[in-house]
Amino acid sequence: MPDAVSRHPHAPGDVVTPERDITHQHFRPGDQVVILKGVASSELWGDSYKVVTPSWHTPTDEDGWRLYDPLGGERTYLTAHPRYLVHLSSRCPDCLIYQQALRTYLVPRLAGAEQDVDCGWYSVNHLNQVVHVADARGGR
Repeated sequence: MPDAVSRHPHAPGDVVTPERDITHQHFRPGDQVVILKGVASSELWGDSYKVVTPSWHTPTDEDGWRLYDPLGGERTYLTAHPRYLVHLSSRCPDCLIYQQALRTYLVPRLAGAEQDVDCGWYSVNHLNQVVHVADARGGR
């Protein structure tokens, strides 16, 4: 996950993602996914990945997914919990419902921002695992 483009001083906390009920089986190796991180030009934006293989997600003590970042760099492979992921390669109802809930919650709160806004909900720990602020226990 690259550094934030711009951290908005009034970015709201994420009340949508922690409540998302999505199973590990929802995703499959080869799926194209995105982790939504903020708003750009009144649209949701985030980092895109390819799902590679199952992997234990230490911050949540649950099944996660190993993700491949096609941009490579220092963190070519990351592990993330399924509730962080949204399908890009298919228009599945569960992911569309989550996107709409996040859009309805987030976009109006950041209307008028002059730059892309990274809400700062995610970080990467020393094990190259994506950690949501609500899941920060044990994984940092």
